[in-house]
Amino acid sequence: MRIDRRFPGLSLGRKDGIGMSKDYIGYEALTDAAARGVVREALRRAETQGLIGSRNFYLTFKTHFPGVDIPDFLKEQYPDEMTIVLQHQFWGLKVEEDHFEVTRTFRKLPAELVIPFAAMTGFVDPGVQFGLQF
Repeated sequence: MRIDRRFPGLSLGRKDGIGMSKDYIGYEALTDAAARGVVREALRRAETQGLIGSRNFYLTFKTHFPGVDIPDFLKEQYPDEMTIVLQHQFWGLKVEEDHFEVTRTFRKLPAELVIPFAAMTGFVDPGVQFGLQF
C-alpha cells in the first residue's frame, strides 16, 4: 500500500475495498491503458530506431487471447502464457494502435507473431530495470 503524503491518512491502491467509495472514473482501467501505452511507445521507438547496444525487451502474453496469431506448435507448447525476447534476431517489427507484429525464429524457422496489447501480461526492459505487469 502506498501513502500519498499530501493527504494524511489516505491510502492509495487498496485492494480490499474497505472504506472506499465506488470508482466511477475507472482509475484501474485508465492506469492499465496508460501502462499498455508505455509498451506501445517503447515498441514504436524500437520499430524506428532499433534496439541499441545490448538492449532487449521481454514481452509476456496470453497465447489464446482473441487476436493473438502465433503458430500452432507454440500454442501447444505454451497453452496459457508465453514470453518472447526481442533482442538481436527479430525482423519486421510493426506497431499498430491495438497490436504489434514481429517475426522471430523458432526451431530454426521464421514465424510471424501478431500480439494484441490487450493480451500482454508483462513487459520488461532489463537494461534499465523497468517492468510492467498487467
